[in-house]
Amino acid sequence: MAHWDFSWDFALRLGLALVVGSILGLNRWLHHKSAGMRTHALVSVGAATALMLNSQIPNYDAQAVSHVLQGLITGLGFLGAGVIIQEGTSQKIHGLTTAASIWITMLIGAALGMGQIMLGTMAVVATGLVLVVGNAIERLVDRQFGGQSASAKDEDLP
Repeated sequence: MAHWDFSWDFALRLGLALVVGSILGLNRWLHHKSAGMRTHALVSVGAATALMLNSQIPNYDAQAVSHVLQGLITGLGFLGAGVIIQEGTSQKIHGLTTAASIWITMLIGAALGMGQIMLGTMAVVATGLVLVVGNAIERLVDRQFGGQSASAKDEDLP
C-alpha cells in the first residue's frame, strides 16, 4: 500500500486559493457576470495545484516554474476571451473586468501555490479594492470632468 504523506502546507495553500478564488468570483456573481464564484475558485485552485505539483518534480528549478506560469497565462487568456463580448451595433464591449479578474485570480492562486502567502494576500486585497470601489471612482471622475470616459463606456465594472 502506498504511503500518502499529508502536507498541512499544501492543504493551507489549496484552502487559501479556494477561499480567494471564491471571494473574487462572488463579486462577479453578485454583479451578474458570466464567470462567477465557481469559475474563479476553480481557476485559483487549478493554478495553485499546477505550481504545487511542479514543485514536487525532482530537480525543480525556476525555469520549470516559468514554463508552468507561461502555460497558465496562455490558457487563461483563452478562458478570459470567452467572457468578452462586443455588441455589433454600438461597438460596446462587455466582460473586460471579468476577464481581468479571472486572470488575476489565476496569478493569485499561483502565488499561493508557490507558498507566497503574503504576496497572494496583498494581491487579493488590491484586486478586491479595484472590484469594489473602482466603478464608484470612475463615476466620480466622470461627474467631475463631464461626459463619459472611455473606460466607463467600454468597461463592465459593477
